[in-house]
Amino acid sequence: MNKTCLIIGGGMGGLFTGAFLAKNSVKVTVLEKNEIIGGGLQCFQRKGKIFETGMHVLGGFHPGGNLRKICSYLGILDKLKIQHIPDDCMDEIYYHKTGEVFHIASGRKGFVDSLAAYFPKERANLKRYIDELYRITNEVSRFSLREETSFLQVHSENFRMAADKLIASYIDDPKLRDVLAYLNPFYSGIKGLTPAYVHALLSVLYINGASRFESGSQQLAQALQDVIELNGGQVILGCNVTQVDVKDRCVTHVLTADGNKYTADFFVSSLHPTVLAGIITPGTFRPGFVNRLNSLPDTASAFSVYIDLKEKAFPYIDHTCYYNEDFGQIWQQENEPIETWPRAFMYMTPPDADQTQYASRLLVHCLMDFKEVERWKNTITGHRGEDYEVWKKQRVEAILAKLSLVHPEINEAVANIYSASPLTIRDFYGTRRGSIFGYRKDCDNMFEAILPVYTKVKNLYLTGQNLILHGNCGVPLTALSTAEAVLGRNLINEINDHDETDC
Repeated sequence: MNKTCLIIGGGMGGLFTGAFLAKNSVKVTVLEKNEIIGGGLQCFQRKGKIFETGMHVLGGFHPGGNLRKICSYLGILDKLKIQHIPDDCMDEIYYHKTGEVFHIASGRKGFVDSLAAYFPKERANLKRYIDELYRITNEVSRFSLREETSFLQVHSENFRMAADKLIASYIDDPKLRDVLAYLNPFYSGIKGLTPAYVHALLSVLYINGASRFESGSQQLAQALQDVIELNGGQVILGCNVTQVDVKDRCVTHVLTADGNKYTADFFVSSLHPTVLAGIITPGTFRPGFVNRLNSLPDTASAFSVYIDLKEKAFPYIDHTCYYNEDFGQIWQQENEPIETWPRAFMYMTPPDADQTQYASRLLVHCLMDFKEVERWKNTITGHRGEDYEVWKKQRVEAILAKLSLVHPEINEAVANIYSASPLTIRDFYGTRRGSIFGYRKDCDNMFEAILPVYTKVKNLYLTGQNLILHGNCGVPLTALSTAEAVLGRNLINEINDHDETDC
């Protein structure tokens, strides 16, 4: 095309969009306000150990998977160090009150067989339920990398149903209904509100095979940056866009906090839509649209604990684990009163390159409402005050107390502890109120929180998890839609035709 494109934001959405465009002869410039790229792919190092901030479990990287095909097309698949989680147990779910433990296998048949071993009377229902999840997922053509005219199409009744109601319509046993919703921490589901398609897409993604990065997720961000730079583009760090100027329904340039001016043929924003609305020329977006953006509810935020483990003090766990205080609480995680928080969380030991039987790191991820940190919302990292540090320490102690119920050895195994609150997520990811999954989807207003990649500005496009789909699969698929809009042509056939062995 011999055209130029400026991308505002170097998170996963911006980087994937930039990589797609760069591979197709667009000269890309990415402006990232932080000193490190990646958004949810960001990692940090402490005492020589790497800790992931957001991208902990991967889907779509097994043979035939959508992310595997995309990364193969971009020429980065062989640069990624990925470990597949064993098929016989990809997830372990523990309920403390009853002491019950459920090991979940991957694969369509394995998933059903593993759960039917605990609930034999539900085998037939489980098979019908899984078949329906795959049927619902098939309604989203892009998930399977099939051509589609638009996401805004007529969908089935079950696609639009609330996720908890869908499960209950197939499963009789209340405990099994609870277990089947265990992936809630990956989409912040709310009873009677979260659409079934959100639950189905995430479930099918991991049933098809779960994976983890070896030595951190930053490698994916770096690989995407390499695609951009090897094709003549650039990624500029510490460059905060403060103004987007529009004239005659076209972006003319953007201004940055350091006083620089950038021009391009096309512009792509991966910012939260409300942030973009706040820096674009006044009047560009209609007041009703801006009000809609501001009024849409966000998904939950999170509190994370990163544990540096002593040498040979804690076993390496080759799958993801979920702690639950009791049954019947799976849809209430983000609204948990702080007095009893956390009653549920996800934890895992990330793999090292030379992984042994012992873990070197452990991370815990708990959903949390931003209201818990509202009192410090006007502070910045490192300057939030002593009361904030005391509060954080109390939250860490609460998590360790629950974790020790499953792993009594954890307290003696800890060398160092680091933590991140919803404020940390807000400031480093640039998300409103620290939301980790973008706008909340509502089964009663299906398309209210689904934004198109196009805007009323001729050369301005959107990308990121606040648009169509979220997460490690949804964001790249949305980025693909954005790149296709800029290029004016479909890339899916090229992706499917690309031979993985060419990488």
